[in-house]
Amino acid sequence: MHPVDQDRYRPRLPVRAAGLLAGYAADRVFGDPRRAHPVAWFGSLATAVERRIWADSRPRGMLHLLICTATATGLGVVAERVAPAPLRFLATATATWVVLGGRGLATEGTAMADLVEAGDLDGARARLSHLCGRDAAELDLGELTRAATESIAENTSDAVVAPLFWGALAGIPGLLGYRALNTLDAMVGHRSPRYERFGWASARADDVANLIPSRAAALCTAVCAGRDARRVLRVWRRDAGVHPSPNAGQVEAAFAGALGVRLGGVNRYGGAVSERGHLGDGPPPEPADLRRSVRLSLAVGALAALAAAAVAR
Repeated sequence: MHPVDQDRYRPRLPVRAAGLLAGYAADRVFGDPRRAHPVAWFGSLATAVERRIWADSRPRGMLHLLICTATATGLGVVAERVAPAPLRFLATATATWVVLGGRGLATEGTAMADLVEAGDLDGARARLSHLCGRDAAELDLGELTRAATESIAENTSDAVVAPLFWGALAGIPGLLGYRALNTLDAMVGHRSPRYERFGWASARADDVANLIPSRAAALCTAVCAGRDARRVLRVWRRDAGVHPSPNAGQVEAAFAGALGVRLGGVNRYGGAVSERGHLGDGPPPEPADLRRSVRLSLAVGALAALAAAAVAR
């Protein structure tokens, strides 16, 4: 066969797969964009739309969800359909970098471990807000460690595995649409007098969007656990359902099994108490376990990136 013909039939990495891997690598190397983060722009848009249409009703909340997600997804559709292959690769890589949060999550987890190990209670309480919205004022160092470990687990799914899943499935529209949903859930999806009805649609949409990714994250956790994979699968199957979230419990149970610790308990958010069962059989996590959760999160993210590239077309 002529050399030109050989090049013609040589398998090449699809544009979408290459863009996902490049964006994942950018997140691992650079972390979140330092200035003018597009997610912050989207948050400003969502806030502006909310000011105009807010009402204490589910239909208004659904309208808010549709306007905001359609805007983000529509931009992705334009980029996916109009751009030639080289620009589509750059757009996919940029979108992946923007929506992923793996390095930022690892940085915050390591910072929390440093503070807890140093016995800096005030610093750890203040830093926890970078990871989750849990009330930290009354938490001791042990509870702060548990909260951070659980947040590392949950956000490994939300901020790494889920964007890669939707990017592999739907390209740039999937990346931007998922991040829009997840951001809206963080903004209005929590229970409060203002958002209990208005934020209902955003919270439910985020639950649906994460049904498969959260379970994929738990499966990746089992693979990354190596010799402890059987324990991960056992704890995941037994304990995931005791968590009130249909998705967070999946990956938190898997992380508990991989780390050999016990997660779950009583959490407080905005003064409201959330009673949760226990996940795992071991002792409560210590700072060393929090550091291990960071390493596990990075391993799960790397596996998810390879899997996303393998199935992307």
